[in-house]
Amino acid sequence: MTTYKAINLVARPSGGLIGPDLFDLVKKDIPEVAKNQFLVKQSHMSLDPAMFGWMSADTESYIPPVALGDVMRSSGIGEIVESNHDDFNVGDRVMGMMGWQEYYLSDGTGLNKVTAPLPDEAILSVFALPGLTATQGLYSIGKPQKGETLVVSGAAGSVGSIVGQLAKADGLTVIGVVGSDEKADWVVNELGFDGAINYKTDDIATRLAQLTPKGIDVYFENTGGAIQHHVIARMNAHGRIVVCGMIADYPKAEPDLAPSWIPIIKKRLTIQGFTMPDHFGEVPALLEKLTPYVMQGKIKYRAHILDGFDEAMTGLNLFFTGKNKGKLIVKL
Repeated sequence: MTTYKAINLVARPSGGLIGPDLFDLVKKDIPEVAKNQFLVKQSHMSLDPAMFGWMSADTESYIPPVALGDVMRSSGIGEIVESNHDDFNVGDRVMGMMGWQEYYLSDGTGLNKVTAPLPDEAILSVFALPGLTATQGLYSIGKPQKGETLVVSGAAGSVGSIVGQLAKADGLTVIGVVGSDEKADWVVNELGFDGAINYKTDDIATRLAQLTPKGIDVYFENTGGAIQHHVIARMNAHGRIVVCGMIADYPKAEPDLAPSWIPIIKKRLTIQGFTMPDHFGEVPALLEKLTPYVMQGKIKYRAHILDGFDEAMTGLNLFFTGKNKGKLIVKL
């Protein structure tokens, strides 16, 4: 084979569902591998909510948007099939930002070797962007302490599920906010959360009061929506709010109104947004922090696999419908 497939971004989303009209499926020649380079054959590509921002025209975001005509940005995992690099050998597994393409030519910048004896799906579900994001946000901003109460929205998602399990392992009371009874059952009975709220069917205020009798010390925000107003009202003094994602607002032309700032003053809350590109230099330290939890069996995951390269172009819509169950991954 002398060519490979890639998917280029050719138009910006204008709200609503993501479809093939935004992309161009192209064939490219497999490149020659020069000195200090190696060629990776991707096996799995990650789909993440952050990609909605990467596709937008917003030049003031934390990372420049994907240029029209360029390969769509994404993280992935694969195996080196050819190498002229002293530090990377044929057969090594690597993960990092490789984009929507079957092959990726690299000099090693931005890629990390995978040494954990786990399947590719597990690596992308735990050790790639979801696990790194959960670890960075929870510990650097959330600063959880044993005995405190943590609420995490999007609790059945790839980031939220890891946040909750890390907090449980550290001795916190953990409440997850989810969008179905099946997801509520999973986070409580499989992941060990202390309780769950189905924001679609439960009376949020009543259920939150029942599950957090001592108030809330840490809130890990992945979704936005009505839940944030109720959580702010129950935050304890000097509580910490980690703003990681707002998937409920991404498809809207205008975001919903945010909570009042008055409780922020009265309760002296710390609210901080963050994104992982600011912390890519800290990846080795984050993996060192996360790995013991994983190897001790304290972190479970489930992956939602889309089979086939072309599925990437419509798979992101599962974030809007809530039909994804676990880490969303495209298997090449």
